[in-house]
Amino acid sequence: MRLRESLMLRLLREEAPDILCLQECKTPVEKFPREGLAALGYNWIVARGQKGYNGVAIVSRLPIADAGHRDFAGRGDARHVAARLANGVTIHNFYVPAGGDIPDRAANEKFGHKLDFLTEMRGWFRDERPSRSVLVGDLNIAPREDDVWDHKALLKVVSHTPVEVEHLGAVQEAGGWVDVTRADIPEGRLYSWWSYRARDWDEADRGRRLDHIWASPDIAAAGHASRILRSVRGWEQPSDHAPVLASFDLGT
Repeated sequence: MRLRESLMLRLLREEAPDILCLQECKTPVEKFPREGLAALGYNWIVARGQKGYNGVAIVSRLPIADAGHRDFAGRGDARHVAARLANGVTIHNFYVPAGGDIPDRAANEKFGHKLDFLTEMRGWFRDERPSRSVLVGDLNIAPREDDVWDHKALLKVVSHTPVEVEHLGAVQEAGGWVDVTRADIPEGRLYSWWSYRARDWDEADRGRRLDHIWASPDIAAAGHASRILRSVRGWEQPSDHAPVLASFDLGT
């Protein structure tokens, strides 16, 4: 987290979102960098953390209350946290497991963990259908053919395999979630992640849309102005993910 604290603060200065959701923070909550955030007016933080691993946080300049978390797949991982705004809107921030390199749960325990995590998400949203809710995060799946640089080439690559896409679709259907980004930008290739392995990520442009913003049906129409800040991927010492933004007109 501290390695990229300056990038986070730069993003907040330049874009000034009301709320910023972070994944893979890799720090205990007590060590989360608060001073720089407070100096910019971001005085509310709801987070779950682990040393050097996982971690999710919701940073806000609007008052938010801790709305809990769930331990999907029973691993004790900090992969979900929720916060509630004064207007009753709940924000869910997820960091879905990446799933390793082999798309076979028999040969790769990490892939099985990912599918189990998604199955539990589906069950939760089926049993407790969300209302006035926004779900964001690194979901580690690019579901559409135009969410990846080459659909056919990636059908056997973790993050775009048919079984992962099916599982993510089941989560979305169970909650009635609306993909706000694609509602705003329905056509064309759209990426939020480019591998560090690419010698020139920008020129090669072998991206995937792994990061998502969803909304429950009752507030989905309030979402608009979706965009992905591709230029941030080119900052010095960047994340391999670019920020995904959307605006919601929900009142206070």
